[in-house]
Formats: sequence, structure tokens, C-alpha cells
Amino acid sequence: MIADTTEQPLLEGRNVSKYFGGLAAVNNVDFAVCPGEIVGLVGPNGSGKTTLFDCLSRLQKIDSGQILFKGQDVTRARPYQIARMGLARTFQVIRVYRKMTVLKNMLISHQWKDRSILRMLQPSHVNTERRARELLDFLQIAHLTDAQAGHLSGGQRRLLEIGMALMPDPDIMLLDEATSGVNPTLIETIKDRLRVLNAQGKTFLLIEHNINFIVDLCSRVYVLNHGEKLAEGTPQEIIENEAVIDAYFGS
Repeated sequence: MIADTTEQPLLEGRNVSKYFGGLAAVNNVDFAVCPGEIVGLVGPNGSGKTTLFDCLSRLQKIDSGQILFKGQDVTRARPYQIARMGLARTFQVIRVYRKMTVLKNMLISHQWKDRSILRMLQPSHVNTERRARELLDFLQIAHLTDAQAGHLSGGQRRLLEIGMALMPDPDIMLLDEATSGVNPTLIETIKDRLRVLNAQGKTFLLIEHNINFIVDLCSRVYVLNHGEKLAEGTPQEIIENEAVIDAYFGS
């Protein structure tokens, strides 16, 4: 899906910086993701990609700059507040409830929208369970509904984590290395499912080391290096950029 990048960004960062001691993990980074886009975020290990995701999802407080979501300043928002506004994310290290069934993982993820812990512990509404089962079918893991999440393969857990993030019907999803530890067949499944979701209007920001995945899916790509924005452009522009090639492979 090709987004109209002239409209107001759905998610925007202005001069975002995050320091750990004297080290700038993210340094004056500007970016924007418009509704309907799939945008890639790439860079060498330690370039600040996951730290930027942590800042955007408010797991980390930024030291300077501004973050806007749906045109609202969310720089000081709490993680649960921005999640309820419609931002969901996955993690580099997959986060699922390993001792619960696949279905229970999905139901709990939907109930995080509610403020009350007691509400989370109540039996799920029939419509919530229907949505969970429909998503599991869409992600092609419906046959694992009653399996314990800890017994799934890495790729299956990754699909489950994506399903959990989809349960509250977010406006934008931040996916941190969705193909890490996933076999080639399931990588193609993830790619296909993201395309379908994007065609349905979902917006994505992806951290990826799998360049082919980025080239196949993304309309635009940002490159970080040493916490700073090194380049931005189309996937083809990025893979031909000499500064990017040097950052990845050295002179």
C-alpha cells in the first residue's frame, strides 16, 4: 500500500535523543511514518534501533526532542497510554506467556486495553474470543490454538506475538526483528501476512537485519548508525548508498 506522505504523519519524532551516561544511544533523530506506510529502520548492531523503539513506545524517557502520535504530543505519555491510543509493538526477544495456551495469550493481550487487573482476570467476551480465533486463522497458526506457547517453534512464537499485538486493533505496529530466528518458510508467511494487513490499512515500522525483507515490503527506509540518522530513502536508494554500505561492511 502506497501512503500519501503529504498528509499528517501518524507517528513522528523530532530531534529525539536518548543518553545512557555520556553515550548517545539516539542522537537528534528526525523521522515520520504516515498512515498506510510500511517503513523500515535498519542499521548495524548497536546503532540505536531498539532504543528508538523503546522511546517511541515510552518504555524509555527521552532526554530531548519530541514524539507525536496522531498529531498529539506524547513525549511524556506512559506506555499504557500510548498503547491505548493505538500503538503496539513486538520485541527483539519474543515476549509470550510460555506456560499459557496460544488462545489464552491472545485473550490476555486484548484485555490489556482495560484499566482494571480484575477485568483482565474475568472470562473473555465471546466476541473477543472470536477475534482471537480469526487472527490465529489469519496468521495460519489456528491448529496451535490449544498448544502451550512455550512448545512452539521460534517462528510460530513470532507469529503469536504479532497476533497478540493485533488483538487491540492498533493503528500502527512497531515490529522489532520479526524474522529473527524464523525459518525461511515462516518468513514468507510473515511477509505475506504483513502485506495483507497493510492492504487493509495497517501501518508498520520495522526493525530488520533481513535486507531482502525490507526491500520487498517497505516504501521508505531510515538508517541509523552510532545513534544518528545516516540516511533515508527508498529501499533501492538505501542499498546503493555508499555511506550505508560503509557503515555495514566497512571501507
